[in-house]
Amino acid sequence: QVQLVESGGGLVQPGGSLRLSCAASGLTFSRCTMSWYRQAPGKERELVASSVAHTGRTNYADSVKGRFTISRDNAKNTVYLQMTSLKPEDTAVYYCKAVSYITSNTYWGQGTQVTVSS
Repeated sequence: QVQLVESGGGLVQPGGSLRLSCAASGLTFSRCTMSWYRQAPGKERELVASSVAHTGRTNYADSVKGRFTISRDNAKNTVYLQMTSLKPEDTAVYYCKAVSYITSNTYWGQGTQVTVSS
């Protein structure tokens, strides 16, 4: 059974930082492209950042470039999202997504709330 468990969300002031973690189990983590998405109230879910399996290539939404960093530890089956210089518009539920390039299956975590407010 595949599980993706996000953690690290919370309330932070504008300009602050948070690090999200997503611990995966039940899949071959190193063979998965791992991504972070977010969904704000009344808006569609959007891609924030991704880490491609094997290549180590990373991609970012324009709105977070230079502020957010995605990284992964294949030994720990965990992907991280380091968020700095947070803005109120970063407020959303953040979701972890795994796509296996072996099976093409897609898995989602349950999400973690990030609120940026003074």
